[in-house]
Amino acid sequence: MREYLLTLCVSAAVTYLLTGPVRKFAIAAGAMPEIRARDVHREPTPRLGGIAMFGGLCAGLLVAAHLSNIGDVFTLSNEPRALLSGAALIWLLGVLDDKWGVDALIKLGVQMIAAGVMVWQGLAILWLPLPGIGTVALTPVQSTLLTVALVVITINAVNFVDGLDGLAAGVVCIAAIAFFMYAYRMWYGYGVEAAAPATLFSAILIGMCLGFLPHNIHPARIFMGDSGSMLIGLVLASGAISITGQVDPDAITDFTGSTRQTVHFMVPVYMPLLLPLTMIAIPAIDLVLAVVRRTWKGQSPFAADRGHLHHRLLEIGHSHSRAVLIMYFWSALFAFSAVAFSVNSSSLWIVLVIVALSAVGLVVLLLPRFRPQTPQWAESVVPPRYRRRKRRLAAAAAAAEQEMREAEPGERPALNGSTAIGDRSRLPDRRRPVDSRH
Repeated sequence: MREYLLTLCVSAAVTYLLTGPVRKFAIAAGAMPEIRARDVHREPTPRLGGIAMFGGLCAGLLVAAHLSNIGDVFTLSNEPRALLSGAALIWLLGVLDDKWGVDALIKLGVQMIAAGVMVWQGLAILWLPLPGIGTVALTPVQSTLLTVALVVITINAVNFVDGLDGLAAGVVCIAAIAFFMYAYRMWYGYGVEAAAPATLFSAILIGMCLGFLPHNIHPARIFMGDSGSMLIGLVLASGAISITGQVDPDAITDFTGSTRQTVHFMVPVYMPLLLPLTMIAIPAIDLVLAVVRRTWKGQSPFAADRGHLHHRLLEIGHSHSRAVLIMYFWSALFAFSAVAFSVNSSSLWIVLVIVALSAVGLVVLLLPRFRPQTPQWAESVVPPRYRRRKRRLAAAAAAAEQEMREAEPGERPALNGSTAIGDRSRLPDRRRPVDSRH
């Protein structure tokens, strides 16, 4: 555990320290696109934060390769090299897209090529544990198609959810923590050495996200851009593929007693298509809804709009920070519930806790719809938005401001008894002679 914590801290420190210089480089390079209609931020913000995150990934792998216990992963498995190869391709694509823009179909093609490179180097789903059947071996074609699909889906799910300050980094960090807990338990709890690469990938991913978040929380000083969102999506998918399709279920049978119990133990968390989608359920739901919504309107699935989940949270009245925290909450609920079920799927307490937390989440989600009438004696202890006097004053100020905006220049009322704005004949002449030296 200490070596994993060291790798995590190194990755976080390198990412944090590199983000400042990368921000200055992005400003100098002009990687600050204009505000678009779907954007939430108000000022142009530099991108290319993925450069710092890629530096954190490389530093984490470099340190891990020289540690006594984790270093065996690099000698016994080719998965770290496969991850680095695919990450380099996807990171380079993201940098080009952040600076000049890349067509959506070209991005999709490069994502598939990056996934294919990882499959070619050995990072692929080799078999599936199916409930009631057992282990089903995949053909090379099936393995390649399933792995590529999982990588592309995860990359685009994370890319789609990257719409608010700190949202994508926080959601992926939560998913990576859940991955780390599950993979670490598989390795040390069941003695499955093949789970070591996934544990390492998750630790490094946690460090990348934690190192970038201080620069990216609202108001963000820099965005990760596609170079960062696609990179962390690929690392997340790599961990899921490693722990899902590389670990032999027969290695766990010795601990569970039978093949049927082993398969039951590994479902639902161990299913290849369900594992990453459970850990990043919120981005996956957002991805599916976006594709359905845009296709229904006759648009391209890659067309940008303001219909994402975080946009809807802002529309119903949540603030920027609260919308991000709500997305964090639901992501953590899905991710850690899956981990809890993998430990003890028959516990009634786990179900009751999940139901209770879901009810709390629904109340917080619908909070802007309900504005209780706070008694006068309690107005000093409740948030300002629930104080009736504050709301009346805010409404009056908003109405006055709207009236001023709608009034014609010559018809605007005088302010504090002064001369009307539209009547400039009574204004004193404040002009001064112009100095020709200036």
